[in-house]
Amino acid sequence: MTPDKLTPLQQRIVRVLAALEPPWTLTGGGALAGVHLGHRTTRDLDLFWRERADLGSAPSDAQQLLRADGLDVAVLRTMPAFAELRVSDGQNVCIVDLVAEPFPPVEAAQRTRVGGVEVAVDSMHEILVAKLTALLGRTELRDLVDVQALLAAGTDLTRALQDAPKKDGGFSAMTLAWVLETFDPGPLARALGWTEAAIRDIELSRRELIARLTRAVAPP
Repeated sequence: MTPDKLTPLQQRIVRVLAALEPPWTLTGGGALAGVHLGHRTTRDLDLFWRERADLGSAPSDAQQLLRADGLDVAVLRTMPAFAELRVSDGQNVCIVDLVAEPFPPVEAAQRTRVGGVEVAVDSMHEILVAKLTALLGRTELRDLVDVQALLAAGTDLTRALQDAPKKDGGFSAMTLAWVLETFDPGPLARALGWTEAAIRDIELSRRELIARLTRAVAPP
């Protein structure tokens, strides 16, 4: 297991919210930073309730638990299936996204110790599938970085492409290849202070991913 890149505040949030019922699954950047890869830090935690149409009382229950532990909580957004909380210990801040997803995961989560407690954590395959579908809709630099890291860690792109339509019925590898062709990571990466070497590396990864996506849909 790689070193845990979650901050003390993020670990504290995980410990506190482990008491929520029904239980949730840690996914996204938090799962990658805290369990699987440790290739980057993350500013947020994504907690998912699968096979549920709405969050029910989870947002209010989460607020009560966090405040009872002495944390400051502000509600940034709230909808039946999504809530965004800003959690602070007075010095540091973490965004906590609570998400209800009506369909099951493509691969079962595993119980893993995070922040000193045992919680459900999505597999790298599950996260790769989610990152591919996310790239189709928002092409954020962090998603491209995560796909690069997941593929470098040995995840199966072909299998992920087969599973992606289970999360997004409109997903296609060719459409994603076209979207990535129009995405230039350079300006954003420079604005974030990346080195030119790091920018060349992510640009090479983007080109390699486009080529692999194109080969995946090419006729035999």
